[in-house]
Amino acid sequence: MNSDIATNEPTKTQVGSYFISNYPPYSQWSADQLPEVFRALAGVPAPVPLGLYLHIPFCRKRCKFCYFKVFTDKNAGEIETYVAALSREIELISRQPVLGGRPIRFVYFGGGTPSYLSSKQLGSLFERLQANIQWDQAEEVTFECEPGTLQENKIATLRQLGVTRLSLGVENFSDQVLEENGRAHLTKEIFRAWEWIQRAGFPNVNIDLIAGMVGETWDNWRINIRETIRLAPDSVTIYQMELPFNTVYSQDILGRRIESPVADWPLKREWVNYAIDELASAGYHVSSAYTMVRDPHKVNFSYRDNLWQGSDLLATGIASFGHIAGVHYQNKAEWREYTGDLLEHNRLPLCRALRPTPRQLLIRELILQLKRGYLEPAYFRRKFGEDIMEIWRDEFAAHAAHGMLTITPERIELTRAGLLRADGLLPVFFEPELRQVRYT
Repeated sequence: MNSDIATNEPTKTQVGSYFISNYPPYSQWSADQLPEVFRALAGVPAPVPLGLYLHIPFCRKRCKFCYFKVFTDKNAGEIETYVAALSREIELISRQPVLGGRPIRFVYFGGGTPSYLSSKQLGSLFERLQANIQWDQAEEVTFECEPGTLQENKIATLRQLGVTRLSLGVENFSDQVLEENGRAHLTKEIFRAWEWIQRAGFPNVNIDLIAGMVGETWDNWRINIRETIRLAPDSVTIYQMELPFNTVYSQDILGRRIESPVADWPLKREWVNYAIDELASAGYHVSSAYTMVRDPHKVNFSYRDNLWQGSDLLATGIASFGHIAGVHYQNKAEWREYTGDLLEHNRLPLCRALRPTPRQLLIRELILQLKRGYLEPAYFRRKFGEDIMEIWRDEFAAHAAHGMLTITPERIELTRAGLLRADGLLPVFFEPELRQVRYT
């Protein structure tokens, strides 16, 4: 099997999770630990920032690479049922002692497609949510959008409702590639929505791209970067296509109906490397392994940076993941169970949980902050009383020997090669017994 020497990973894009968003792996969370969540909710507030995530699970179509919990067949009545359940969840959460009057530092509407909701539905949702929980002090309110679901009045509504950051799921500027991968929007809808977004005057607008979509070529990728630079968003986030187990493409591969249609990892990294160079030439700066920003003094990522430094996150909505007072948890993932628990049984729709050990919390912050592009050992000494340079001396040295990072007493910093492989560098820092387990 061909493999990447630096990470000992296959070069071919195979079925399985690559992107790492938490630790310990989700496969280790269980229903047996749910009492830990209730103890955490009933406890005293932790001295850390508090964020709120809201999952809006509706989409016009399911992308063939999508692994999130989404629905494409819900009518207006069912959407209202969901909005009522989500509002009820916020109401129940707001009563928990662990909140203790703490301000919401950041808010993130993710999906699915939050912009699937109409202006009227959005107004109703925000009104019901803010009857129980306030985010007027939030330094960032992010809202994900699919270009084809936007209208000028909806964008104006979002601005009026206090959204400060729009994230537009462009993914690609080729209609052929978008259609092949199951995207609902076409290129003309991107440009139409962009004009409306610019007129609305959001403080921060992000464009998402995916390197390695099925059908993508070098010529297409150059066009993607050229068009992105022409639009000049405040930030650009580029993901490398992966194949988690529950995607349409992955199921077809596992069922031996197709070979892996996704570009191999070296080619995807070439594309991202090209994008970084071109964006840097246009005045952008590296903000993480995935993100370039136009003005680092203007654009920050409260949601990302607080999460990667151990903030609390109230995760609401079907199948959403959160953590409170050191306990990780997930909501129920089935429609009937989620809405029924909230609307019929008046109880939080919790599904599974895990209380990480102190060492696991240290590992979590180390691996997530490394995705930012650097680590400062002094931070970990202050917060955890641990010397990461000593604990993982061999692991850091091996990555440095392969040209993935540089080491000084004050800072561990990923090289460009390391940035392009950030997630592949992380499993060596896992506890040995968790390095080979399924991630999700």
